[in-house]
Amino acid sequence: MLVRRSLPLVAFATLALAACSESETYETAEAVTTVDVAEEAAMEAPAPQADEAMAEDGGDAESISTPAIPAAAPKIAYVYSYGFRVDRDEIAPLQERHADMCVKLGPLTCQVRSLQQNGAEDDYGYGRLELSVAADRAREFGRELAAATDSAGGDQISSSIEGEDLSKQIVDTEAQLRSREVLRDRLMEVLRTRKGSVQELVEAERGVAQVNEEIDQARSWLQEMRGRVAYSRITVTYQSEGAGPGGFFEPIRKAIGSIGPVAGNVIGGLILLLTVFLPIGLVGYGISLLVKRVRRRKTTETAD
Repeated sequence: MLVRRSLPLVAFATLALAACSESETYETAEAVTTVDVAEEAAMEAPAPQADEAMAEDGGDAESISTPAIPAAAPKIAYVYSYGFRVDRDEIAPLQERHADMCVKLGPLTCQVRSLQQNGAEDDYGYGRLELSVAADRAREFGRELAAATDSAGGDQISSSIEGEDLSKQIVDTEAQLRSREVLRDRLMEVLRTRKGSVQELVEAERGVAQVNEEIDQARSWLQEMRGRVAYSRITVTYQSEGAGPGGFFEPIRKAIGSIGPVAGNVIGGLILLLTVFLPIGLVGYGISLLVKRVRRRKTTETAD
């Protein structure tokens, strides 16, 4: 009798242990997708160790030395801006010289993003140069640009440095990327083993496509932010010291130069007026002739 009563108890205990094991497995799997980045960093950090000398003295709690947890270096994207003032005729040569200095450093260190020049004969000269320079060379290269400007007889009139901390965005994107990759691997496992109904398999395929799109987007964001951190952006502006050539005859030259556009506008206005009023005038003239003819006929009939 005791043996018969113990058999149901053993079976019930076995089922309970199996259920607990499945629950723990599920909870562990879910924890993988929601692991916090800070916990992962703490797990990678070295565990605190007691000082050996104080341990020999009895392990005094106040004498335990805990090594500092290494903090990740901040990931900051820098933007440098420099403004130079030179003679109007020296803007283009100086701009080309600065671009050549960048090219000589090589594409892995410096790239020319854009180069613009603007300045008519009677306007201020202006130029703009945008560069991408390796972060560890950006400050030094800025000083080289200023030195080249000094040698060309120009002056530095402005400079600024702006930094944007991308550490949190990069860490969050990396965590999102890892969680999406774990989810993709699970869905791929479902498709590989073919466990589930047809509808579940179709949903798994759609889920894989959506997760792959999210992974590609996260990788693109991550690459763009890392590029901004690795390469600092340098914007260089150039402007002339004064206006272009002028003097006593400058207003006269401008007035003579504006004769053509003014005459063209007048002629164009006359053509427009003729286009609008000529048909109206012809119609009115025809109506007036018709009215005169009718009146003349009535006068003739009355006289008869």
